[in-house]
Amino acid sequence: MAANKVEERNQLATVYVGNIDDRATDALVWELFLQAGPVVNVYLPKDRVTQMAQGYGFVEFMTEEDADYAIKIMNMIKLYGKPLRVNKATSDKQTLDVGATLFVGNLDLAVDEKVLYDTFSAFGTIISTPKIARDPSTSASKGYGFVSFANFEASDAAIEAMNGQFLANRSITVSYALKKDGKGERHGTPAERLLAAQAGRAASGAQMPNRMFADIPPPNMPFGAGPPPGFAPSFAPPPGFVPPPMAPMGAPPGYGVHPPPPQWGTPTGR
Repeated sequence: MAANKVEERNQLATVYVGNIDDRATDALVWELFLQAGPVVNVYLPKDRVTQMAQGYGFVEFMTEEDADYAIKIMNMIKLYGKPLRVNKATSDKQTLDVGATLFVGNLDLAVDEKVLYDTFSAFGTIISTPKIARDPSTSASKGYGFVSFANFEASDAAIEAMNGQFLANRSITVSYALKKDGKGERHGTPAERLLAAQAGRAASGAQMPNRMFADIPPPNMPFGAGPPPGFAPSFAPPPGFVPPPMAPMGAPPGYGVHPPPPQWGTPTGR
């Protein structure tokens, strides 16, 4: 059960496992994920100084299909009372928290993190395990929780569809959560939305090819073809310049082309 480093794993067949309880061991996680398919490796990073588990890890399967199946059946399964977060290892760190965090109130006490995830994941990607506020001594639900989405389109849709709807026989309230700075401002502000839009454009633009044109025509440009979009010539024709006529279909090469200066637009004398 060697703990391979990240770069040595088959990333496509590896899942990220978050929210792991400190009591979980490599062997326990191995046995748990065997339910999804043959496990090749389990890696639970530990603090270099204290050697304590850091609450997350990676499970590598033999095939990508096994990893996909593990995500479907193991996500939000509770281990020592904590719901595991399971998704593809290759995409885990690519998700940006833009502030699309919702407050879900008036929850039935039977609603847990998995119910929240199953309910709200229909509206978009949830970037972290939904949180149910619980009594620290009894772990009983306080009747409210939080859900964080990857973008505001998903969170807006969730508010529109779920606010006032019944979940476990109780009408729930769904709104943007208060920010943690304690100033009473809620998430979903225009500033957050602008930053999220800019981050999204930057992420997509980084993968776009160069679409700018130089100020010279491309080589081997066929005669009579117009310049490419956005092309601006770096010279102006001399006064009195008359452009050559368009070549008819089947004309010999060079038809209608003026000879070089001295005089622009002078007849050829043919």
